[in-house]
Amino acid sequence: MAGNSIISANKNKRINWSFAVRALIITLLTTLILAGFLAPFLQMIFISLSTQSQMSALNSPAWPAEPQSFEYKGKELDVYKVPMPDGSTKHLALLKKGRKKSLFIDPKHPDAEPIEWEGSWRKLDRVWHWAPTWSNYTEAWEKIDFPRLFFNTLMIALIGIIGTLISSVLVAYGFARFRFPGRDVLFIVLISTIFLPGAVTIVPLYTFFVKIGWVGTWLPLLVPHFFSNAYNVFLLRQYFLTIPFDLDDAARIDGAGPLRILWSIILPMSWPVIIAVALFHLVWAWNDYFGPLIYLSTKPELQPIAVGLSFFNGIWGSRPPLIQAAAMMALILPVLIFFLAQRWFIQGVVITGVEK
Repeated sequence: MAGNSIISANKNKRINWSFAVRALIITLLTTLILAGFLAPFLQMIFISLSTQSQMSALNSPAWPAEPQSFEYKGKELDVYKVPMPDGSTKHLALLKKGRKKSLFIDPKHPDAEPIEWEGSWRKLDRVWHWAPTWSNYTEAWEKIDFPRLFFNTLMIALIGIIGTLISSVLVAYGFARFRFPGRDVLFIVLISTIFLPGAVTIVPLYTFFVKIGWVGTWLPLLVPHFFSNAYNVFLLRQYFLTIPFDLDDAARIDGAGPLRILWSIILPMSWPVIIAVALFHLVWAWNDYFGPLIYLSTKPELQPIAVGLSFFNGIWGSRPPLIQAAAMMALILPVLIFFLAQRWFIQGVVITGVEK
């Protein structure tokens, strides 16, 4: 018995050790993948906080910085990384430039005699220190008229979310809870519209909106969302199917009608998928460029962030820090909302994949 207990304990230790190793490997791989995914975003932040001179300087660091200088007898001297004869490297301020020999001052001992160094000072690397340029955001805010673009984008997104939720919820509720002839065929036809390329409908839609006088307004960007969307209907329908039908029967016994059942039973239990659909539309509306460009090209005061950033990039393309600062400001709200609502978002997307 004692021998069996020892063998069982050793086996459990091996299993636990193997599980810990696998968990560590998975964690490391996930961390590496996440780091690779976030690297461009981090670089975007660094560029938005850099100066134009840093972007054009050779061997400048990737993080926001500015060259270090040292004040000596009323002069601003540049600080370089200078290799010394003993193999060490010191940070010295360049006092006198020369072709073969140059004079340097040690910032730690400014009262000491200048140090003569043989070699070309042009081959030395400058010393940089951390110095984020927050004024890039202020300048971009003013030049791009960010409050106007932000308001336009937010209103287009919010009104579109309202229209999308109202229309998609009603259509999905009908497909999930009602039985009528041709229901499955109609649902297949609806889902098949997902595969219809958007480029196919550009010309007929634009012609139609021109004839009814909607071009130059927000109406072409808002009204279509009040007529449902196949992808959103599919997500909502799949989620509604996970809600037991017995709850509907119990509500009908109490005298509730279809709309009352939707309002009091289905919707309160469907917040995860509703939030997921709202986030999908928010991200889509925030990034939509082609639609506003077509319908609002003659109305700059009505254009959203995506179109405004495009024109801003064309004007200030020679100043990457300004462009990245404007892009970062445009990303703040969607990223913040996603992180605040990610729990419900993930839950809604996962549950819609349950087979019924």
